[in-house]
Amino acid sequence: MGNALVRYGGQGFLYLLFAAFIGYFSTAPAYQHLEPDQGLLRLSFRHPGQFITDCRERSPEELAKLPRQLRAQMDCPRERSPVHVRVELDGKSLYDETFAPAGLRRDGAASGYHRLPIPAGEHRLRVQVNEDARVKGFTHEGERQLMVAPGQVVLIDFIADQGGVVIR
Repeated sequence: MGNALVRYGGQGFLYLLFAAFIGYFSTAPAYQHLEPDQGLLRLSFRHPGQFITDCRERSPEELAKLPRQLRAQMDCPRERSPVHVRVELDGKSLYDETFAPAGLRRDGAASGYHRLPIPAGEHRLRVQVNEDARVKGFTHEGERQLMVAPGQVVLIDFIADQGGVVIR
């Protein structure tokens, strides 16, 4: 009987230590998402770039060499352009990155995600996107005057149906 009391008492003590450990680390150390005087720019998009080259028409000689089931008149590539994104804040480059298309044949959508802490206050935000490797410079641009409050999150997205660069 005495042996069982020691065993259950020891087990209870270990459970108590474990509960205290979990209780302490559930509240400490305190996690701080951002500094008190900062906001956050969040770049998040998924977009298939334009095709890397145009379709071309196959010659009759090329068609004759192909098996009957593969004799399509037009030869169209599957590979897509990478998506290049540049973010400027108050005229200074803050982020400049190129996102490769997904897939083994590079024929999927490019995905981008990046978090940028910025100081709270009034800012001029400019976002430029190039989705076509055949075009020099940028194909889409969005610019906006922002008043960023401490802790505020500003989302940068690329939605072709809504005019390209979306800042909200």
